[in-house]
Amino acid sequence: MTVMGEIGPTQLGHRLAQLREQAGLKQSELGAKVTLSQAVVSRIETGERVVGDDELTALLKAIGSPDASMLAEVLDRQWGFIPRPPLDHGDQAELWHAETVARALKVTADDPSIRPAFARRLNEYLQEISSLSDLLLRREHRIAFIGSIGIGKSTAICRATGLEVERDDRAVPVLETGGGGVTLCEVHIRVGPDYGVVVEPRSHDEVRADVGDFADRLLQSYEGHPEDDETQRSVPREVERALRNMTGLTIRREKAPDGKTIRTDLAKVKAAEIGNRRDLIVALLALMDLHRRDRRDEWYNPAVAGEPLDWLRNTFERINNGRHPDFGLPARIELIVPQLIEIDDLSVSLIDTRGIDELAARADLEAHLEDSHTFSVLCTGFNDAPEQSVHHLMNRAREISNPQLETHTAVLVLARPNEALAVKDESGARAESTTEGYELKGEQVSNALAQYHLSDLPLAFFNAFEDDPTSLLSFLADRTRGTRDSFRQRLASVLSDAERVLGSIEEQQAHEMQLEATRHVRSWREGHTAPAPVSAHVQDSLVAEIRSAHAATVHAAVRRGGEWHSLSYSHQLGHGARRLAVAALEQQVVGFKDLADTLTRSYPEAAELMAQASRLMDSGYGDLLRRVQLAGITMYEDQLRLAKELWAECEAEWGRGSGYRDRVSDHNADWFRAQPRIDLEAELRDVLESEWKILLKRVESIFDAGES
Repeated sequence: MTVMGEIGPTQLGHRLAQLREQAGLKQSELGAKVTLSQAVVSRIETGERVVGDDELTALLKAIGSPDASMLAEVLDRQWGFIPRPPLDHGDQAELWHAETVARALKVTADDPSIRPAFARRLNEYLQEISSLSDLLLRREHRIAFIGSIGIGKSTAICRATGLEVERDDRAVPVLETGGGGVTLCEVHIRVGPDYGVVVEPRSHDEVRADVGDFADRLLQSYEGHPEDDETQRSVPREVERALRNMTGLTIRREKAPDGKTIRTDLAKVKAAEIGNRRDLIVALLALMDLHRRDRRDEWYNPAVAGEPLDWLRNTFERINNGRHPDFGLPARIELIVPQLIEIDDLSVSLIDTRGIDELAARADLEAHLEDSHTFSVLCTGFNDAPEQSVHHLMNRAREISNPQLETHTAVLVLARPNEALAVKDESGARAESTTEGYELKGEQVSNALAQYHLSDLPLAFFNAFEDDPTSLLSFLADRTRGTRDSFRQRLASVLSDAERVLGSIEEQQAHEMQLEATRHVRSWREGHTAPAPVSAHVQDSLVAEIRSAHAATVHAAVRRGGEWHSLSYSHQLGHGARRLAVAALEQQVVGFKDLADTLTRSYPEAAELMAQASRLMDSGYGDLLRRVQLAGITMYEDQLRLAKELWAECEAEWGRGSGYRDRVSDHNADWFRAQPRIDLEAELRDVLESEWKILLKRVESIFDAGES
């Protein structure tokens, strides 16, 4: 047994401490069993003292648990193909199984007597094992709560995790709520050494753009634009609130002698004094005193603060509202707490996303839906469940063939008191209990999700005012474990097939039925050498979003050269490119998998080969979609950056009354119809065709045509 090497004394000591605590032993008790003092055991567990092999053997024997006995074996393992997992990793056995199978595959693939096509099959197995092991190796998971403004997702998060403080005999969430539109940015909650707040600030360019939007808003009001003008809301309310507080230009309310309240908007007064946009922006930036707002974190100090959760809530509220003099506008806020949500040996953080205030396709939300280690909780109010925002997200995910909807998403219906009791069944009778109301509403939600083939999607109900929060915690834990189980199942399936191949190498290389299956596959390939023609265009999604987004959202994107968190041109073009790829290839991919199933039934001896081919087509298709999506983002980048005429034309439409979005979308449509963009789309379609040919060649390469 070797103690050192890749495993440092700190990691080993930490694992020994875990095993001792799990066995219910104190340091002094363990030390007495092995004739070491408590101080020495403590130094070993902190990594300050290196433990020798004999001492380690004695310590593990004294602890006496099955995990302690297993640690000796784990320490002796030599890893080469897969990175060595941490000693406390819960999937040690699965990963070691993957390591041993990978070694055998590598030795066999390198054998000069192996046919080239068969060697390629073995190497494809190695790639599968590597990628699936990486998924299992990583233990950092996130749970992202996504939903409309004001439905109560922040309250649900705080209620479930105990992040609440008592105010006036009621529990108040640490994450400020009420009225909707509260959080400036995405809020991450994670475990750390103590209570703290870490802020990732917006860049100076982003802040200047926000201030420019605020100046436009003030000048519009000063110049007498009608309140019903669709361009009136030129800055999100939460950003305006923060900017007012940072500049000191708030709305002052005073009592007049007659008892009436006099409302004075100091920001509008300032705009009236200055009168022009450029000078107003300079004045606002000067009032914000940005050079002094350079702090990035703040930590709880019990010597100067009260209860830690009170401190956390107050600090978050000040930063989020622009009232903290040391912090600028945040792009992301992290709340650090000593304990959060415990799920096995995983490191789990929670994300409270910015509330959805319009049906705009946001890059931040869709990124969560595509992340392999993020479980997305789609929150919806009870009466409208599932809300249109949920439909919008699912529809777009289906458009680009996002495979994670089934395994990485769930719907959380946030109920309020008495809503469940108001639900009626088919006969018109009201629910007799909250449980029955939840069941009836659950059937309605499942039926609504059937159009996306997601009627079996995990579904939970939670009333933050009445329901036991442990039920929500249990739901989140089970769903997170479900993503881990999906990793394990996929890896186990690949390892099983790989071992079956390794156990019958000669038979696998020579079997006549596999050659027959090969002929069918190559015959199919000859009829599917190119993507199907598609009449849609890469900009279709973008133009549709421009027409449906709020006018102020479109204006914000235009002023920023097409990049705004609620409307990103690059994200939409990436989505549009991937959507084109799905439209052109989805049926061909489905057809290949159907062929694989047919050949498996017709030629059972070729079942493993066809299963590998089907998996390879699946994973290769997923890679192809991501590459085409990236191509859609990057290929238009330079032309969008240089499209000064387009941005000027769109900017000129602002303030001309209703119809702004239609006019802007028309300018965009004309820009995309110009020859340079036509040529770009042709290049994109060439990329798609090239990627498809590469995928077909890769799949075909594992089939043996009898070459030696």
